Amino acid sequence: MKIWTWIGAVVGCFLLAPLKAENGSLWQVCADSLHASYAPAPMASGCIGILPGKEPFRIEQVVLNHVFDAAAPGVVSRVMRGINPFGLKMKVDGETVDTVRITDWRQVVDMRRAVHHTEFRMGQKVRVASDLRALRGLPYSGLISVSVEALSDVSIEVRCGMEIPGDYGKGTVHYRELDADGTRLHLVEAEAVSERGAKQVAAVSAFLLDDGAMSGLSYENDTEELCLNVSVKKGEVFSFSLVGSICSSRDFSDPYNEAERQVVYAVHEGQELLVRTHERLWDELWQGDIRIEGDDDAQRLVRFALFNLYASCRAGSRLSIPPMGLSSQGYNGHIFWDTELWMYPPMLLLQPELAKSMLDYRIDRIEPARRKAMAYGYRGVMFPWESDDTGEEATPTFALTGAFEHHITADVGIACWNYYGVTRDTLWLEREGFPLLREIADFWASRAVRNADGSYSIHGVTGADEYANGVTDNAFTNASASLALEYACRAGAVCGAHVPPVWKEVSRGLRILQFEDGVTREHAAYQGETIKQADVNLLAYPLGKIACPEQQRKDLTYYAGRIDQRDGPMMSYAVFCVQYARMGDAGKAWEMFRRCYLPNWRPPFGVLSETPSSNNPYFMTGAGGLLQAVLNGFCGLQITEEGVVQLPSVLPPHWKKVTVTGVGKEKKTFIRAQEAEK
Repeated sequence: MKIWTWIGAVVGCFLLAPLKAENGSLWQVCADSLHASYAPAPMASGCIGILPGKEPFRIEQVVLNHVFDAAAPGVVSRVMRGINPFGLKMKVDGETVDTVRITDWRQVVDMRRAVHHTEFRMGQKVRVASDLRALRGLPYSGLISVSVEALSDVSIEVRCGMEIPGDYGKGTVHYRELDADGTRLHLVEAEAVSERGAKQVAAVSAFLLDDGAMSGLSYENDTEELCLNVSVKKGEVFSFSLVGSICSSRDFSDPYNEAERQVVYAVHEGQELLVRTHERLWDELWQGDIRIEGDDDAQRLVRFALFNLYASCRAGSRLSIPPMGLSSQGYNGHIFWDTELWMYPPMLLLQPELAKSMLDYRIDRIEPARRKAMAYGYRGVMFPWESDDTGEEATPTFALTGAFEHHITADVGIACWNYYGVTRDTLWLEREGFPLLREIADFWASRAVRNADGSYSIHGVTGADEYANGVTDNAFTNASASLALEYACRAGAVCGAHVPPVWKEVSRGLRILQFEDGVTREHAAYQGETIKQADVNLLAYPLGKIACPEQQRKDLTYYAGRIDQRDGPMMSYAVFCVQYARMGDAGKAWEMFRRCYLPNWRPPFGVLSETPSSNNPYFMTGAGGLLQAVLNGFCGLQITEEGVVQLPSVLPPHWKKVTVTGVGKEKKTFIRAQEAEK
């Protein structure tokens, strides 16, 4: 097996040194206070999310991507936690290694290499370092690598067990030894069925050890744990790894044998090759990067947002990203407009293949969207506000958003056309893009109602401002529906397909209301109430329906003070930032940029929470908004049907330059620098 025991203090000190990466700390976020506030930073592969804690070796939970069962009888689906195969515990000379007994604790998330590093000291006995990876090349698996430097002669006990969460009925844990082509494996295995019986999940883990340590390995039936005992002399470094795989019946017809098969594969590959493959795949992702000169804090913040989005999705998976990614069961793991309006645009610019998976998610679920439209008396497709793996409506029945928030169908259409704008893939547009846009257009043509004056209205909706339910002529709903209809017309022209005249008629006729002073009115009954988040302001960006700077400023001034300061999500200020940057107001753009993340920033790593008052990181939706502030605001990037262009914009006064690499299929580079440096 390709794991070694290193001996020697010099080598040991090197192994236990803090991780370094290209450009040093600009690729790292760190924690160095064991007893301070702690919001954990997830590590994910696009298939599983692993949430490490501050306690040595502690994995709080594993989240499975798009594996659903009901949380309780009669309630909607919820994404499941996986069986946790990473239940590592350690004792040194009989003393448990925990937060009470350790000092010099430090954690580093190295974004460049996608590794979560922990190091600490236990008195004069040992110095320990561990690295956690959610393996990009083996995406249902995680790898924990541990090095222990002996500061005196010590005995070390390491245990590994399975944790079966409450999402399941009674599970089984067992031990298996097998010989795989000359390699002896000692496996801990667990399997269970979700509590409502919808999914079967299996997990398997194994130590990767050199032959000298194998003699100290045993299995304890009473505790259902693998147990490793070794003695280490002062100055020696003992190293081992643990690999664990989690598979479900959503992805595999035989998850038990597949989880075992993947662990056997990992052991044969060995740690060195697993890590090398993992880092190579992350190198490819980091071809799409944002480099900020003049503000190191902003650089780390923005890279961390990219890192979390990249970790939450996989090319070819045909899956999308829920609001909390793979960090938690927040919002039940469902898919909302958060994907199309907030996370998808930066992914489309920097990782079109990942963005395609997010769009494929909707294309694969056209049929249930068609059934929903029919059930509510409309034509075409009507996408659910909250979608689970079935593509059916999964919003809790008490939430009116499920009944009224129809703009999601327009958001999907806009995302579809923008994919064509970036890729210029006419064959895709003919086969998949236009058929989707055609059904979306048919929905809006049947959903809109013609008024006596020839204009069109949409009644009974909830817009982006979810504090206003069942309203008429919501600004964002009407504008996004108009744009989706317009894009369907354009797509039809590109494909040489027939376009019903009513599409253009409704698109041009949908009403955008105003107050007497010219401020755009959020909906027909709106009188200045507190709003949850930007609604009208989305018409300027990202929709581009209001192009006049004077009108944009008027709407910004009116609505900025009406956003809920306690419970409003962070994306509003991101779109304000984009608009001010494009209008040339660097000071105001910088103010809005800081407001779009500072109240939501959680120590020690800087994970983002949804609102100033919440503590539910990592909020991937907010990461998408933050990235749009930089990409589309400060750098001025804009997706058009002719490709990605760069509009005039300004940087914050103290930023020197923003360089965006790997844009679009051509992997272009765009630069925005301060005027003095151009």
